[in-house]
Amino acid sequence: MDLATVIGLIATMGMMVWAMWLSSSGSIGMFYDFVSIVIVFGGSFTAVIMKFTFSQLADAMKAIGKAFMFKIESPEELIEKAVQLADSARKGGFLALEEAEIPNPFMQKGINMLVDGHDADVVRGTLEKDIELTYSRHEAAIGVFKQLGDLGPAMGMIGTLIGLVAMLSNMSDPKAIGPAMAVALLTTLYGAIQANCIFLPLSEKMAVRNEEEKTNSELILDAIMGIQDGQNPKVIESLLRNYLASKKREVAPAE
Repeated sequence: MDLATVIGLIATMGMMVWAMWLSSSGSIGMFYDFVSIVIVFGGSFTAVIMKFTFSQLADAMKAIGKAFMFKIESPEELIEKAVQLADSARKGGFLALEEAEIPNPFMQKGINMLVDGHDADVVRGTLEKDIELTYSRHEAAIGVFKQLGDLGPAMGMIGTLIGLVAMLSNMSDPKAIGPAMAVALLTTLYGAIQANCIFLPLSEKMAVRNEEEKTNSELILDAIMGIQDGQNPKVIESLLRNYLASKKREVAPAE
């Protein structure tokens, strides 16, 4: 579980509710308006449906889980595994890798291609295309939530205008002014919360995860190509450590 996302979301929404409760002397119900919810949240979701296909929306619903529940191997773990595979390949050939336990599916795919005897150009081209398409699919999913964030303030403004029109049209009826003004103000509030407290932060976290996955996949690609070229495991390790922060790049001396 990504505690940073969970804690951040709960804390942010908690502070919003706490501020509402303090400003209303405990009568937090004054911040609830069904019409405003329909305009902002309902309007945002229906507008997003027009912008994306149903398959993209379905992918986005699956991808949002990565902002909360996400486990990815560290680059150090991948480098260690790559060095082990390179050592095995140098000693026993590519067939020695056939029974190797490889938790990462992308690395397993690359090793399988080596075992099957594919040319270097075929291996590189296939893996690069896999990286590109996976990244693009994730970008489309991220775009759904970015759009939800962008649409929040826009729908809030639409709701404000609806509320103002309703208020100005009923100036002769004092009882109608209050509800219309509530719609005008609360839609703006809901739109700001939807954008800045929920969907935009989540889309940014998803983008971070997408970049992490892409970097790991590129590291694996370099490892696979190094193994196929028959490079020394130490050379491969040195190459792959360029993916690490400068403080972590030094190779530990052999015992």
